Amino acid sequence: MACLNPVQLQKFQEDGFLVLEGFLSAEECVAMQRRIGEIVAEMEVPLHCRTEFSTQGEEQLRMQGSTDYFLSSGDKIRFFFEKGVFDKKGNFLVPPEKAINKVAHALHAYDPVFKRVTHSPKMQALVRSLGLQKPVVVQSMYIFKQPHIGGEASSHQDATFLYTEPLGRVLGVWIALEDATLENGCLWFIPGSHTSGVERRMVRAPAGSVSGLSFLGSEPARDDSLFVPTPVQRGALILIHGEVVHKSEANLSDRSRHAYTFHLMEASGTTWSPENWLQPTAELPFPPLYT
Repeated sequence: MACLNPVQLQKFQEDGFLVLEGFLSAEECVAMQRRIGEIVAEMEVPLHCRTEFSTQGEEQLRMQGSTDYFLSSGDKIRFFFEKGVFDKKGNFLVPPEKAINKVAHALHAYDPVFKRVTHSPKMQALVRSLGLQKPVVVQSMYIFKQPHIGGEASSHQDATFLYTEPLGRVLGVWIALEDATLENGCLWFIPGSHTSGVERRMVRAPAGSVSGLSFLGSEPARDDSLFVPTPVQRGALILIHGEVVHKSEANLSDRSRHAYTFHLMEASGTTWSPENWLQPTAELPFPPLYT
């Protein structure tokens, strides 16, 4: 089984992240890529992407539609696109499968292929070996990182968006479905940056406010030289502590960098912030990882 040994466990505790090469086989990766291809081929493009806008008021409505679509996506499988892939009339300028940024945030709950990977025996064994008692799955994303247009993810801590009390209860699981290289936008981490709290929080704005979201605090300037790149091969899994600082650069190469990622919360003795953008719903309470 995929249990961590004491050396790996110590490394994760010291660095705030850990690379496990070869966690999934090439066949398991291909199955997920094939499945996402089917999902994208059948997708309904959200209306706010298709809306032609000319006045500022219409633009504001479109932005509001976009925010609402995001804020209500926690218990759904929804589609998010790269910038500049639609013309003014809302038609694709590139093929849809090359325009998509991510599919989120409930693949783990509603799609059998992603559900199976998320709750696989080896995944459960891995998380148990980290000592989690009652992990629940809070969200999942399939990230495409498209060639040439796959945008950067600027440096951040996951707990900015997924805040708990106490801190230290969120764990990211990131799986490379294709090789992640320096050229196509692999992850970069600041080792040991998970021990000094969270500088910034994204919260739901009070009902009725236009933006729907606001930030408390600010992201501090971080020295680029502190970041360590983690290129990995297809099938690798990276464990990501909720407070470790990480980023990925834009993909300027001609190869995509598909990844499946999900987040867990240790539910035992933890309060999920009611101000987080993502909230469990009656339709989808956060499902336990252990089956």
